[in-house]
Amino acid sequence: MSQHGGQPWEPGARLDDVLAERGALTNLAYRLLGSLTEAEDAVQEAYARWFALAPGSRSAIVSPGAWLTTVTSRICLDMLGSARVRRERYVGEWLPEPVPDRTEWPGHVTADAPVDPADRITLDESVDMAFLVVLEAMTPAERVCFLLHDVFRYSFTEVAEMVGRSPGACRQLASSARRRLEQERHRAVPEQRRTALVREFKQAWQDADVAALVRLLDPEAAAVADGGGRASASPVPIEGGRQVAGYLAELAVRAGSLDLRERTVNGQPGLVAVLGTELLAVYSFEFRDDRIDRIWVVRNPDKLRAWAGLELG
Repeated sequence: MSQHGGQPWEPGARLDDVLAERGALTNLAYRLLGSLTEAEDAVQEAYARWFALAPGSRSAIVSPGAWLTTVTSRICLDMLGSARVRRERYVGEWLPEPVPDRTEWPGHVTADAPVDPADRITLDESVDMAFLVVLEAMTPAERVCFLLHDVFRYSFTEVAEMVGRSPGACRQLASSARRRLEQERHRAVPEQRRTALVREFKQAWQDADVAALVRLLDPEAAAVADGGGRASASPVPIEGGRQVAGYLAELAVRAGSLDLRERTVNGQPGLVAVLGTELLAVYSFEFRDDRIDRIWVVRNPDKLRAWAGLELG
C-alpha cells in the first residue's frame, strides 16, 4: 500500500498505534468534505467500525492505517452525496470551513488541552480556500479520486479499492478534476506580495478608502459571504471591483471600531474581524496579477468555532 496507509499491523501492537492514524485521517477527511465538523464525524465513524470488528478480524488486517483510510474515504464519499442535497437547502452561499494556523497563538494550545480537529490539519496548498472552492464544483467521485491520487499519492489501483470503481474509471475522474483546476488556476503571486496586499487591503478598508480599495481589487473581483442563515451576509456574490470596494467601505463606516487582525487562513494570508467581544468573520483571499481577485467571507458561527477560542479566549 501507499506510504500514507500506515504501518503494517503486528500482533500486540499498542492501541496508540491505531489511534495515531487520526491526524492523517482528519487531514484526508477535511480536504474531502471541506468541513472540520464533518471530517471529525467521518473519522469517528471509521474508528467506530474498527472497534466493532471482532478481535480476530482486526488481527487479520495487515495495515490498520490502510483499512481506516479506505473506510474513511468511503464514508466521506457517502457524506459528499448527501451534502450536495443539504447545500441546495443552505441559506445563501456555502463556503468551506476555514482553519487557523495554531502556531500564531502561542500559549493557547497545551499538551493537556483537548485536541481540536483544527490542530490535526496540515496547512499546505491543498487546503487553500481557492483550491477547496474549486473542489466544491466537482462531483463527489471526481473529488475523492483526485484528492486520493494527486494529493495523497495513492496509486489508482489503491484508489479503486477504496472507492469501489475500476482503476481506469478513477484515472478518468481524476483527470476531469485536474482539468477543472487548471481552468481556474491563476498565475501564482509570491507569498510576500500576498501578505503585503492583505495588509494594504486591511488599512484601506479600515480607512473606508474606496479609491485605495479599487486599486487593490481586480476589476473582475468578487466577494462571497457565507452566513448560513445564522449571521447577516449578502445572499449572492458581490461582483466587480468597484462594487466590492463600495460595499466594504459602507460596512467599515457602519461597523465603526472594527478590529481587523492579520491571520493565516487555510495556509494563506487572511483577516479575522472582531467587534468588541464578538468574532464577526474570517476572510480569505485569492490573488490575480498583483491584485485581490476573490474575497471569501465566512460568518456562519458554526464554522468559526475553531477561531472563537483563539481570538476571544
